[in-house]
Amino acid sequence: MYKTEGFIETHFHGAFGVDFMNCNVEDVIELSIKMPDYGTTIIYPTLMTGDIGQIKKQIQIIKEAQKKQPAKSAKIAGIHLEGPFINPLKKGIHQQEYILKPTIENYKKFEDEIIKIVTLAPELDENRNLCKYLHNKKVKVQAGHTMADDLTYCNSVTHLFNAMSALSHKYKNIISSSLTNDDIYVEVIADGNHIIDEVLKMVFKNKPLNKTVLISDALPIAHGNFKKGIFAGQEVTLNNGSFYNSNGTLAGSGMLQCDILKRLVTTNILTFEEASYMMNISPAKYLNIMHNAHVLFDEEYNPINVNYV
Repeated sequence: MYKTEGFIETHFHGAFGVDFMNCNVEDVIELSIKMPDYGTTIIYPTLMTGDIGQIKKQIQIIKEAQKKQPAKSAKIAGIHLEGPFINPLKKGIHQQEYILKPTIENYKKFEDEIIKIVTLAPELDENRNLCKYLHNKKVKVQAGHTMADDLTYCNSVTHLFNAMSALSHKYKNIISSSLTNDDIYVEVIADGNHIIDEVLKMVFKNKPLNKTVLISDALPIAHGNFKKGIFAGQEVTLNNGSFYNSNGTLAGSGMLQCDILKRLVTTNILTFEEASYMMNISPAKYLNIMHNAHVLFDEEYNPINVNYV
């Protein structure tokens, strides 16, 4: 048996058919009740690039769900806003027509105290004005969907290696900057598709565990027994644990954190202690939050019981 603190999920778009960009209060509560069965006891629902009115609506829905959560559910600790302040050249599956320039004025169109993390393209933020504004508001700034090489006023990098400039041995870029600067956290999707295992091993050898946060970036159709679904206005198809659109662009993972932990441990990439550390201790330090539960895992690394603190 293995025992560890409950996982903290800082980046996922939903699961079990619940899409944070298109759901109601009851949907969010239902998802939060299910998540502890999968080892995740604190969540940051992630909203992506979309219509301003829709983003504002979903923020209020998540806030209302937060107020109504039962005690034994995955605590909603805040919202992660991934977009719309991204670089169109690295948009991935995000819809280009809704991308906005990263400015304080644009952020104020849906600013809310429940937003705790913002992913943006810092190179498009003139004089880093929005980054500074968010920094002063104690909102974590993550560089993502970006071509930046300078991480000034950034706290972390969103899904390292994905939707950013490729690592170069001749030019400084976001990957080299984040891997060599231990003041910067990195998000890592270790499902085996977003980053191949050999590169994962390189990251884990070079980046301190306490600065690495293992996320799922799970899509709403993850763990929903769906092979296809609609995400970001596009059809996506499940292939080997991840979802892709019709152009072959990675849309997100079909795994949750417990699935990723099991994969990393059974393939001998990490120990159980190392993988769980990057799913609970690292994000807790990053976001300065307290753990709310302990999770018991069986010998095959499946979560079997949750005890709330």
